[in-house]
Amino acid sequence: MITVVVNFDLPPGTTLADATARFQDSSQKYLGAPGLLRKFYLYNEENMVGGGAYVFGTRAEADALLNADWVASITERYGSPPRLTYFESPVVVDNVAGEIIS
Repeated sequence: MITVVVNFDLPPGTTLADATARFQDSSQKYLGAPGLLRKFYLYNEENMVGGGAYVFGTRAEADALLNADWVASITERYGSPPRLTYFESPVVVDNVAGEIIS
């Protein structure tokens, strides 16, 4: 599995409520996205940073979704280009399902 952590600067003064509304507005486009297993939206008020943690089956699936058009849409939506960091995720502890995935 591949985890991609995405960060972008939020417009000054963005509250948790503001960020939540924006995140909820975009969430439907990720539901059922090919290769995307999970997405966690991220908000950090102290540093005015938003983002997401995306979990994919493969790097190719990540690259297919998080492409140049996606980067442009995030930049337009938040006024800041996203910073992407890719991680191999060889072991995942899922306490909800009660399993370890490797």
